[in-house]
Amino acid sequence: MKLLYWILFVFASSQAFAQQPQNAIQRAQQRTYTMVTLPQPGELLTLQQAISQSIEKNYQIQINRSQEQVARNNYTKGNAGYLPSLTFNGTSNGGLQNFRQTFIDNIRPPQEARGIFNRTSNLGINLNYTVFNGYARRSLYAQLQQLLQISTVNTRANVEATMASVATSYYDVVRQLQRLIAFSQALDISRERLDLARANYEVGTRSKVDFLSAQVDYNTDSAALLSQEQSLRNAKIILNTLLVRDPQTEFSVRDTIVARPNLQLAPLQQSLTTNNPQLAAAILNRNVVDLNVQLASALQLPLVTAQTGYNYQFQDNQGGFGIATGRTGALTYNIVASIPIFNGYNLKRQIQNARVNNIIAKDQENDQRLQLQSAMAQTYHIYQNSLKLLNLEVQNNQLANQNVDIAYDRYRIGNSNFVEFRNVQRNAIDAQTRLIEAEYNAKAAEIELLRLSSTITQDLGQ
Repeated sequence: MKLLYWILFVFASSQAFAQQPQNAIQRAQQRTYTMVTLPQPGELLTLQQAISQSIEKNYQIQINRSQEQVARNNYTKGNAGYLPSLTFNGTSNGGLQNFRQTFIDNIRPPQEARGIFNRTSNLGINLNYTVFNGYARRSLYAQLQQLLQISTVNTRANVEATMASVATSYYDVVRQLQRLIAFSQALDISRERLDLARANYEVGTRSKVDFLSAQVDYNTDSAALLSQEQSLRNAKIILNTLLVRDPQTEFSVRDTIVARPNLQLAPLQQSLTTNNPQLAAAILNRNVVDLNVQLASALQLPLVTAQTGYNYQFQDNQGGFGIATGRTGALTYNIVASIPIFNGYNLKRQIQNARVNNIIAKDQENDQRLQLQSAMAQTYHIYQNSLKLLNLEVQNNQLANQNVDIAYDRYRIGNSNFVEFRNVQRNAIDAQTRLIEAEYNAKAAEIELLRLSSTITQDLGQ
């Protein structure tokens, strides 16, 4: 009976092999989806579309732009004290009176009245102007300009950081999708092995241990595939969050991960020095602190203010005594000059603190420059190392795939056991995973270099 099963198995296998590729690995690869053929739910999302949508809807960028508008509104000569202030004042006082009067000399008869209306109205317009305040308004106006520039570079820094986050997250989706394809291919190979082990066990050419081991490995690869599907969903949720839309939104990607191999450190460092918004903000902040020293020093100089105005007064007295009606107009002016002499050394303290803050701002600028240069150097070394690893992993992946072909053929004809084949299969999966990780790491380092050098808008925003 076993001989009959064996004959039927050989006949069925020969018929199947006549219609399909001889190697089961090739059949598994034909069944496995690629980045081009993989069915994905949702509309295609390109990297440029993702970046554009994120910059348009990102809440922090909107906040930065609103803050920039506030700084732009504050940057006026009036806010700096260059322009005079003009005010209008108007008051009107009145009342109803009842009175009864008798006189000591008894010459005049007593007087009595009810419902007497008295009114006094004052109208005035006043102009106030600071003639001289120790050049403080010049420093304040320059400071308002620096604050506007700081707000502008902060917005740019957030835009570039958002672009880098979106690009990295987008390629993470591609990475997780590639890993899903790799695990799917591994599962198909395990399915081929399970089918072979089952057929061999049924005809008695291999033991049940071999069949059960194939079943365990198939289940293990199935679990790995399910876990990878969850990783892909998580990556899409993160990207959807960056795009400020429903985290469950489905979308598809078609891009592969291709890292640029020709980035040079010297031009990147030069661009960092001249264009990086974080460094620019530190420099502008130091300028603001420098102006604080000038503002504190201006308090030592005289303050001259001038005031002029015109006041008009109208009186209406129906009481029958004193002035019945009256109108008065007056043009006034007032010039005040004050010179600080002594205020308990508080002015000296303010100037000293401003100078100390200036030293702090310079140290912060130098520290920011050093930190950015350090990040640039580290990221560039990661970038170079990732490219080297990528070249190695490309070769390793090719060799590992060839090894799987050979190992499966040896396993199929009985020249190796399931343990040897499983080890070869695991090595192939690991090689493919390392290749995907090397591609992603090189691309992530490239994106970070573009962000640090502030060239990411030109490279990814097109």
